[in-house]
Amino acid sequence: MPSNQQTYRVQGMSCANCAKTFENNIKRINGVENADVNFAASKVDIDGTASISEIEKAGSFENIKVVTDNESAKQPEEPFWVRYDRIIFSALLVVLGFAVTFTFGSSHYLSTILFGLAALVGGLTLFKAGILNLTRLRFDMKTLMTIAVIGAILIGEWREAAIVVILFAISEALESYSMDKARASIHSLMKISPKKALIRRNGTEQTIAIEDIVIGDLMVVKPGERIAMDGRVIDGFSAINQASITGESIPVEKAQNDEVFAGTINQDGYLEIEVTKKAEDTTIAKIVHLVEEAQGERAPSQAFVDRFAAYYTPAIIAIAILVAVIPPLFGGAWSIWIYQGLAVLVVGCPCALVISTPVAIVTAIGNAARNGVLIKGGIYLEEMGRLKSIAFDKTGTLTNGTPKVTDVHYFTDDREKAINYLNALETKSNHPLAKAIVDYITDEKVNISKVDVQHFTTIQGKGIQGEINGEIIYAGSPNLFDQLPKEEMKNYQESGKTVMLCGTNEEILIAIALRDEPRKESKQIIKQLHKLGINHTYMLTGDHAQTAAALKEDLEITDVKAGLLPKDKLDFIKKHQNNNGNIAMIGDGINDTPALAASTVGIAMGSAGTDSALETADIALMGDDLEKLPFTVKLSRRTLSIIKQNVSFAIGIKVLALLLVIPGWLTLWIAIFADMGATLLVTLNALRLLKIR
Repeated sequence: MPSNQQTYRVQGMSCANCAKTFENNIKRINGVENADVNFAASKVDIDGTASISEIEKAGSFENIKVVTDNESAKQPEEPFWVRYDRIIFSALLVVLGFAVTFTFGSSHYLSTILFGLAALVGGLTLFKAGILNLTRLRFDMKTLMTIAVIGAILIGEWREAAIVVILFAISEALESYSMDKARASIHSLMKISPKKALIRRNGTEQTIAIEDIVIGDLMVVKPGERIAMDGRVIDGFSAINQASITGESIPVEKAQNDEVFAGTINQDGYLEIEVTKKAEDTTIAKIVHLVEEAQGERAPSQAFVDRFAAYYTPAIIAIAILVAVIPPLFGGAWSIWIYQGLAVLVVGCPCALVISTPVAIVTAIGNAARNGVLIKGGIYLEEMGRLKSIAFDKTGTLTNGTPKVTDVHYFTDDREKAINYLNALETKSNHPLAKAIVDYITDEKVNISKVDVQHFTTIQGKGIQGEINGEIIYAGSPNLFDQLPKEEMKNYQESGKTVMLCGTNEEILIAIALRDEPRKESKQIIKQLHKLGINHTYMLTGDHAQTAAALKEDLEITDVKAGLLPKDKLDFIKKHQNNNGNIAMIGDGINDTPALAASTVGIAMGSAGTDSALETADIALMGDDLEKLPFTVKLSRRTLSIIKQNVSFAIGIKVLALLLVIPGWLTLWIAIFADMGATLLVTLNALRLLKIR
């Protein structure tokens, strides 16, 4: 049977274990081949056919609702008192129960009824999930809580049972809130693109839903409006705020033939834009999809915690049984030690431990996306946090990517003749250096006379020549000339510059020095990386050694490798990994693809929307902005630190609470407060990652 792909947004999913239960239940539906529930992104992908009612039935143990993307965007947020009506009602019953206890005594039947109702109302979804898990011998936190509450009722501790249910419900609500907060960065990205656009078809303007817009449609965008689709400017001029894509709020000027992206803001001009991508293929749609997938991927720390929790939970059950049974066999009171055993079950819930890593990963990846850095998964976030070495491609990464004229030296008094001859020849060439020279002459507003060039020829690998006023004039590399200005050549080459000469066989008229200048921020970025603990920075380039050495001194990079082909860069990355450990590679995502793919973490200098940058690399700096690299390293290192703190908090608090069993001081109240406190602590700690900018 052919597989149909269905994607829904999930509402009401409170924990990672619930997500796994929900996923397994969906897989049991007839017609479903596979299901993947992404807890971090609150969505489910289903291969096969299943109705919404069948999917919601699979999630009925927790009142889970599923909606489409469009329905999710339209639905208003439920008021607090509606969303948590059961918790509020249950808490009210507990308050009434205490009032009856203080008035008529703890043994009065009315207090027992009120506490019993409170436990039933507040713990209905808990019991449904816990009992279902018990029948399938699946032991998660809801199973443990169900056993503890039922045990408390069986030994007559109705008040304890009710309070445990209330506190557990509050704990889950806090967990849900913290995950919603962590997901908010992606939800905000989803909302920034308009759902409709003004389209001109056959001379008529009409507002059309983005899913009905086709490639080639003409989109009209007025000042102050958000652009709904990716496209190319056909007419008009404006400054565009691209912060939603690149993370940079400084507007970028756009004119005819420039690319624009969905979700960006047209600030002050009228634009007519030809649509170039479908709604599902826009840059912002790709970013949202990739980030959601990244948030759903398990980082190494999370995978370890999940494996640990698989052994931890049965161990807690075994300890609880031993606490409840062993002391009474040696004269202890059964009721006291059964109660202590139930408290061990509650305090042993792995809730805080299970959430400690994913909440940090989700928060960090979401924050990175909002700041124009696309991280494709928790594994790359963690690896980035451990790195000590980064290799840089030179051209377009550390440098601007285009050669610029830096020096001009005349060897003749007739300067006008020299510059005119040079300009006449270079204008006929398509070489990047020729274009840089012509641009320089134009920008300097040099007085140029029209010069006729005849018999223009390219000399392979050396330069160009042409006949001007009956003379053969050459322009190109020093290899073209026998007589060289050695002192000037030496000074320029030691500075890492490329020298172009123009003249005849007998006389050199002019020398032009060019260099692909470093980005103005490159040196400061390298310094910041060294301060953040990146001990080794390498520049990999195809340029000759002198250029590389000059840039090494300018940028204060620890080492350079010059004269490298793409295969040589790949070999360097592999050799470094074998001999010196992990290394990241940062390049433009195209000619550096082999090295990016082989490195521990491949980072693309992604000019906003570049498909190769999004697809090739593990991390993409969306604004083509090197300044985002220290932010990425800092965020990754902070995330690793917070994950370690969270795991330590989660385990440490439980160990301290368990030690209270020895003197018999552990109560169900203390147990649930310890569990809830640990959960709250790790979530609030992880949310600190939102503050990193």
